[in-house]
Amino acid sequence: MIDAKKTIVVTGIGVVSPYGIGWAALRDGMLAGRCCLQPATDLYPGFQGTLAQVGGLPQLPESHHLSRSDKLAVLAARDAVSGYNGASETLRESGIIMASTVAGLSEIDAEIAKGAAEWYRHGGLKRAASYSVSCVGAAVAESLKIQGPCSTVSVACASGAMSIALGANLLLDGAAPMVLAGGSDALCPFTLSGFNSLQALDPEPCRPFDQNRQGLNLGEGAAVLLLETLAHARERGAPIHAILRGWAMTNDASHPTAPRSDGAGLAACIGRALEMAGCGINEVGYVNAHGTGTPLNDIAETHAFERAFSGRSTPIPVSSTKSYFGHCLGAAGALEAAITITAMQEGALFPTLRLTDPIESDSVDYLRGELRRQSLPVAMSVSAGFGGSNAALIFGRPRP
Repeated sequence: MIDAKKTIVVTGIGVVSPYGIGWAALRDGMLAGRCCLQPATDLYPGFQGTLAQVGGLPQLPESHHLSRSDKLAVLAARDAVSGYNGASETLRESGIIMASTVAGLSEIDAEIAKGAAEWYRHGGLKRAASYSVSCVGAAVAESLKIQGPCSTVSVACASGAMSIALGANLLLDGAAPMVLAGGSDALCPFTLSGFNSLQALDPEPCRPFDQNRQGLNLGEGAAVLLLETLAHARERGAPIHAILRGWAMTNDASHPTAPRSDGAGLAACIGRALEMAGCGINEVGYVNAHGTGTPLNDIAETHAFERAFSGRSTPIPVSSTKSYFGHCLGAAGALEAAITITAMQEGALFPTLRLTDPIESDSVDYLRGELRRQSLPVAMSVSAGFGGSNAALIFGRPRP
């Protein structure tokens, strides 16, 4: 018997992606297999690479004091509550958990790439240091006049997924009637130059889980889920897009940037999420992987799936949708949660684009080629980030 007061459901999904504004734009682009990754040379002097940008953002009345990451977050949050049909005071008392890694760094002048020392001497450090990551959550609160608990998390590339897990915990604690949870990050010269210096960027469109992968591409965007308990959703007659059956967060505690090569930390995270969901390894029909396309991540993630799904009757279907519009950093986990829910609703297993020679594994079915259609009652999204941060979210289709 489901306890409606302790069951967390998704009743709104807001998205801003390289496909456009709205969850429908993301769904249609993914189902069409359209890749948004394009060559770009104009973000800062000397940069030549491949990335995915969001175009055609509408003007926001309050935009004069917002960073690009803020604007993406506000647009996604507004989209998430666009169909809200409850009392205004309930929305006002709700919580906000946003994620970001770039935040105001997106406003850093491209001149930093020409000469960082000179840029800092002429006020760059002051401008960079005066814009905190927390402004992303605050921008959403100000825009929607939400006065409940508000926080912004920044735990590298697992941030977006962790914000959803933390938002669910807020609801179970009774701290808010509903929670807007998600992530937002914009492209910026500072981030691009950082990943470039790590030699982590693929100059061509990325090939996650391919034997010949060369690195990642960066993208930008935002996604926000409106979370509430099943009891609260039923009370106001809200549409239920998915059930958040289980979630977990762990840390490898082994290296500042590299994942554990054996995947043990992520595997433990997956195991805890499965336990919380009361879900067997054979029930999960699809995993939306972190799948950056870097040599270290993809092999560690493969080992994690082998550990977590050991004994499964068939190989676990896995793909990386970063092959469609890049790695959106703090927004990645939230966008991939929206994609995972889309996969369940559409009965669609999205292949990894450009995957021709997958990492060999008897336990993992790396999806490639054509879109695969099948019923998908349960699906999982996983994220992993610098510092060993891991997050796993398990979604289920709502029952009639």
